[in-house]
Amino acid sequence: MTLQQAPTLPGQLDVSRIRGISLDLDDTLWPIWPTIERAEEVLHSWLLREAPRTADLLVTPGVLRELREATERERSDLAHDLSALRRESIRAALRRAGEDPALADPAFDAFFAERQRVTLYEDALPALQWLSERYPLVAISNGNADVHLTGVGQWFRGAFSARAFGSGKPQAPIFHAAAAHIGLAPQQVLHVGDDASLDVLGAINAGMQAAWLVRDQRPWEHEMQPHLTVSDLRALCAALQPA
Repeated sequence: MTLQQAPTLPGQLDVSRIRGISLDLDDTLWPIWPTIERAEEVLHSWLLREAPRTADLLVTPGVLRELREATERERSDLAHDLSALRRESIRAALRRAGEDPALADPAFDAFFAERQRVTLYEDALPALQWLSERYPLVAISNGNADVHLTGVGQWFRGAFSARAFGSGKPQAPIFHAAAAHIGLAPQQVLHVGDDASLDVLGAINAGMQAAWLVRDQRPWEHEMQPHLTVSDLRALCAALQPA
């Protein structure tokens, strides 16, 4: 099948068309919530030292969520930038507690440094090595992980974040830009990710094939089907091997 013909139907992976792979990061290469919890503990310790009234405020049930939601409403221009939203939420907390709003920047820096200390799934490094020997890899993430700071940058030809790009998944432009970065058309790229809407449906609507990585046995709840469903990255590599 040539690229000018109709695209492969979802649910029917065509390995022969794959010339490159784009990968999600959070919950694809590492579990995100343990990482965020550790980063928030580091942030809390920093605030206890530098802004104790803010630290006390943020342990009050419901306050952190209220501040985040208010920041999202007031700064809709930052919807694609999780780093900026986090920083401005901290700034709002400092203001409410009567402490210096300028402390939001070093406070966020403490959070961000810990957020990059991820614990990879045990299948991640072997899969990245195997895949990168066969395909150019590019990362696409709506989060604020840095592939180099997290220790996986050597396997990627490039990385696209919603923050730096200006928009994120499931919109098509970030998928198209990632494909172009490795010199390919979207139809030549397989996108791999854990989020059914952001990763799978977003990639398919952008013209890519899509593999749903579902480590926790969640059911698929959409009419449009992924081209491939795998339970881990070992299964992905196995599915891409020649018959």
